[in-house]
This record gives sequence, C-alpha cells and structure tokens, in this order.
Amino acid sequence: MATPLRLQKYLAKCGIASRRKSEEFIAQGRVKVDGQIITSMGTLITPGKQTVHFDNKEVQASEELIYILLNKPKGYVTTLSDPQGRPIVTSLLQGIGQRVFPVGRLDLDTEGALILTNDGNLAQSIQHPSNEVNKTYEAEVRGHPGKNTVRQLEKGILLENKQTAPATIRIQKRKKKTSVMIITIHEGRKRQVKKMFQAVSHPVISLKRLAYGRLTLDGLASGKYKILTQNELKRIFSNKLLYKQKNS
Repeated sequence: MATPLRLQKYLAKCGIASRRKSEEFIAQGRVKVDGQIITSMGTLITPGKQTVHFDNKEVQASEELIYILLNKPKGYVTTLSDPQGRPIVTSLLQGIGQRVFPVGRLDLDTEGALILTNDGNLAQSIQHPSNEVNKTYEAEVRGHPGKNTVRQLEKGILLENKQTAPATIRIQKRKKKTSVMIITIHEGRKRQVKKMFQAVSHPVISLKRLAYGRLTLDGLASGKYKILTQNELKRIFSNKLLYKQKNS
C-alpha cells in the first residue's frame, strides 16, 4: 500500500520543482488533486490512488533521476515558461527526455553554473539554508572597492533589515574603471550579490556563477551542459573554498 505524502513533497518527487517552489505553486492555485484546486500545505495524497495535476497537466513520478550542469548564457530565463516569450534555459537541453527544473535562479543578464534536475530532494538540499552550500561568483563592479569595503562585505552588511552571512571575497583584477571580484556566499537571497555591491556603491556590471561548492564549469562552454556523476554531485556540498583570500 502506498504511503501518503504531503502534496509539496509529491510534486518534488515527480520532478516539478523543489519542495519550497512547489509550495509556491500550491499557494498560487496551480495544483489540483482529483480535479479540485488545493492551496493548503498540509494536504496529504496517496500516490496511485489520487490524480494530481499541475497547470492542468497530470503529474507522475519520475522513473529516472537526472542531474545536469548547464553553463547558462545571458538572455535566458530560469523558469519553465515565460509570458514575455523570452528564451528559457531548458530549451538548451537538446536530447534530454526527462522533465527537469532549475535549482534556484540566475537573472536574465547573469550567466554561469546552473543545476537542473528532476530530483526535488536534491534541489531542497542545495537550497536549504542549514546546508550552507557555497556559491562562487565572478562579479565585475564599477570602481575599485578598498580593503575596508571588502572587509565590510565579508563580515556582513544590512540588506533589507537583515544582516548578510559572512562571505569570502578577493579582488581578482583591477581595470581602469572597474574591478573583477571573486565572491563566495552560502545564502540564497534574491539578487544578493548585486544588492551587496550596490549597497557599498560599487554596482555590478556583469555577473557569472563559477561554482556550487567545488563543482565548477570546468571548461564547459557557454550554452553547453553535461550530465553529472554521483562523484560530481558530492562536490556541491564541499565546504572547502575554491578561492582563498590572498594575504594583504
């Protein structure tokens, strides 16, 4: 006999999205159970005995889990559809039969490492704050942040009435009017890197995610992807820093 599951957990198991994102879909009234719209997070369903629809399409458990690392180009949105008709990241995954979703997001003008999967549990593990999964970015910012500014960002600053967690930052290169910074954070606030540098008067000009943990793009060209092995997945949760701060 099938074990009852919370609706958001079942959606994650079926590869619709992470549990957190599935909760948003439920709250938006996009999920039906046996033809009825469900908006309650406590709803239990019994797989095989009840019919679940998401956006009016029947949801079924994924048979084979898949994990993909994509080097996202600029100009693509990290959603499964876009009302404005902009290109979506899954259109880059030629030859992938399973339905996958992005883990987290990258802005339209941000490029770099993006994981896509149909494993809601893995997505939850990557995004849950308690796991403190490091994300490393290369940010070109306007101006030349000084040592005090870098220390301030590393220690944590107040953003939207909440202190940011400690970060690791180094200056990779100084140009005539800009600086290229390497920053590692483990929080997942919306547009956090951009907001951090904006708050210290060094707005971001371009942004690229280089890695999750120690899983890097490793020569993956822009717009290309690869299927991840179990050993590569383990690198995501490594808390060793890819780039260490140089001694001043």
